Amino acid sequence: MAGPVGVPSPGREPLLDTIVARATAPGVSAVAVIRLSGPAALDIAARLMNHDARAMAGWAGRATRLRTLFRPGSGEALDRTLVTVFRAPGSYTGEDVVEFSTHGGYGIPASVVEACVTLGARQAEAGEFTRRAYLNGKLDLTQAEAVADLVEARSARGREVALHQLEKGLGDRITALRSQVIGLAALLVQHIDFPEEDDAPTPLEAIAAEAGQVAAEIGRLLATAPAGEMLREGALTVLAGPPNSGKSSLFNALVGFERAIVTELPGTTRDAIEAVVEVDGFPFRLVDTAGLRDPSERVEELGIEVARRYLAGADMVLYCRETGRAASEEEGRFLKALAAPVVRVRTKWDLAGPGDGLEDGEVAVSVKTGGGLDVLKRQLREHAFRGVVENRDEVPVVTRRRQAVLLRLAGEEVEGFREALSEGIPPEVASAHLKSAESALEEILGVVSTDDVLDRVFKDFCIGK
Repeated sequence: MAGPVGVPSPGREPLLDTIVARATAPGVSAVAVIRLSGPAALDIAARLMNHDARAMAGWAGRATRLRTLFRPGSGEALDRTLVTVFRAPGSYTGEDVVEFSTHGGYGIPASVVEACVTLGARQAEAGEFTRRAYLNGKLDLTQAEAVADLVEARSARGREVALHQLEKGLGDRITALRSQVIGLAALLVQHIDFPEEDDAPTPLEAIAAEAGQVAAEIGRLLATAPAGEMLREGALTVLAGPPNSGKSSLFNALVGFERAIVTELPGTTRDAIEAVVEVDGFPFRLVDTAGLRDPSERVEELGIEVARRYLAGADMVLYCRETGRAASEEEGRFLKALAAPVVRVRTKWDLAGPGDGLEDGEVAVSVKTGGGLDVLKRQLREHAFRGVVENRDEVPVVTRRRQAVLLRLAGEEVEGFREALSEGIPPEVASAHLKSAESALEEILGVVSTDDVLDRVFKDFCIGK
């Protein structure tokens, strides 16, 4: 039986080494933060200040002092810095932690890290501070992943979702689902242990119905995964259409500056141009592509091939058609063949004449006047992130492929359990599905995990986090 969430997994060896790293990005800055964590953190900090470790006994659990740090051996002053102590277990990692807020730049922070290493610390690996927080029961695995999501967030909504995860929004929902699965197993025990009872407390039909409700809840949570991935990476939005259809001008308008070259000559865009933008708080990876037509020469042909590759992997397509040009049958066939949702944009609407009209679903835009851009942005948000917008306060968002794979497995196992009961399979056999579902949910939280799983989770973290 796995331990409760937030408690270190049994069998974990204590972490005996002390790690150090710069927690702020290298470069010219007013302040740099160096983080030191582990059993020797207080001793190393004391020696850097030319103190005996006992001199820090009077420092409170979260105390800050202005102190001079000295180079081990030579006694050379390194910097006059703020030293903050976080005593275990009331620290980020759950260990004794010391943070040095030094002057910024390159030399001083590097010299402080070097001094810590000289005194017995080692350079931290990517994500190692957060990994220790997880191993010491300070975070579950969904919260640890949220730390990386928060650092890497590309939009206001991405930061909001990451903060919700960090406050156990997803972790609490997974924990609740796990409790429901355990509850189903508990109801089933009555039938396994007392098979001769005529009046079991809960009929098998009712248990199967409840399992269906649990599977539906898992499915609802899993449905947020596509939007969750786009929140992390940005929704890949490809601008497509014939040459001179206003794609590059629209791309520049959405980006906010002249990123793509715009001319009246057809075929100006020869390669894909990409930019990340925030639209109403949501991240989009906009891609301007070559105009789709029969190419006139090899370079343009290569550009069109690149455009088609982007279209094949797009989350959304903005198909541009300039005002005054009629839609063709070939255009209709092209749009039907696209797998991604399509927003049809009528560009250059400021040139519209009395005979020009919009087809159903088209958005009229004029880059020259700015007309229609707000409507288009709203369409982008609703097409890519409708589920996140509609369920903003009700359902947490699944942001990682690892979470989605395990959640899908849990849902399939609960549904398999329901089907097994409905088909008359003995309860003791059907219960194996529930054990598999429980294990999958526990793996999401990190109640049980292997080192290779942790390596995959933390490999993309920055050093110092």
